[in-house]
Amino acid sequence: MLDKIALILVIVGALNWGGISLFGFDTVAFLFGGQMSVMSRVIYGLVCLAGLWCITLLFRSHEETGRTSRAV
Repeated sequence: MLDKIALILVIVGALNWGGISLFGFDTVAFLFGGQMSVMSRVIYGLVCLAGLWCITLLFRSHEETGRTSRAV
């Protein structure tokens, strides 16, 4: 469950950075009152922690993540 939450937050962060790079628009800052508002900083912090958590996904075996390997 924690992996899914982390992945969702990382996706939110990626989409936000995409919006900044393509359109110059920071969705998180827009929704939560500017880049330096407490709520925006909390969201940015959560996205950062989620990204760090997702690094662990790179080093887990298939058995630990519950995935099965399938031949393509």
